[in-house]
Amino acid sequence: MPGRTRDPARIKLVIADDQAMIRAGLRFVAEAAPGIEVVGEAGDGLQAISVARRLRPDVVLMDIAMPRMDGVGAARRLLGDPHPPRIVMLTTFDTDENLHASLRAGVNGFLLKTSSPEQLIEAVRVAASGDALIDPAVTTRVITSFAACREPVVPPPPPPPPELSTLTQREREVLRLMTRGMSDLEIASELRVGDVTVRTYVARVLRKLGVRDRSQAVAFAYEAGFVSPGRRGRTC
Repeated sequence: MPGRTRDPARIKLVIADDQAMIRAGLRFVAEAAPGIEVVGEAGDGLQAISVARRLRPDVVLMDIAMPRMDGVGAARRLLGDPHPPRIVMLTTFDTDENLHASLRAGVNGFLLKTSSPEQLIEAVRVAASGDALIDPAVTTRVITSFAACREPVVPPPPPPPPELSTLTQREREVLRLMTRGMSDLEIASELRVGDVTVRTYVARVLRKLGVRDRSQAVAFAYEAGFVSPGRRGRTC
């Protein structure tokens, strides 16, 4: 009997998490969705790098807290490869201080481990398409947590980077909505324009800021002081 031919339209997925039960649950959810094929698993960061480089998946679901090498380090290594996979980070957030570093590394999304199966599948598909999806709860908490951990007395902020001055008023509005974790359709609804128009604005924002995708744009906006976060109580 001839061997099965893999459908090139299917999204090849690798799951990296140090807990076997979590991996099993993620595999069950992913394989129940049309068009997604789990091609491998990894139990730590170094294994995730090895498996991803060997199997060349489209997307890696990467837990942040793993032994030998954490997910941030593994993501940074993989994203430095000539043809890197898309990476969606999984986190419990409350015990993790590495989300900002992951944003800067250029991952394609964040999901809380409490996210719904539908959110998980959407994140995988969005990442595979080349876009980024960040759980709105994560976006808000990343920004507020880093604001809360600043020293009470800080020197005057530096002038905004020149890239921000190149944005039009509408592009600045789009960037602000991106930092709230909104999708293109949600931004279109908020601004009462078409989603194709929003995609054009997003592409212009990314180009003018010199960033690769939405997650790096969010990090840029925070670092540049473009976002004015609220403050929550947090132990730093």
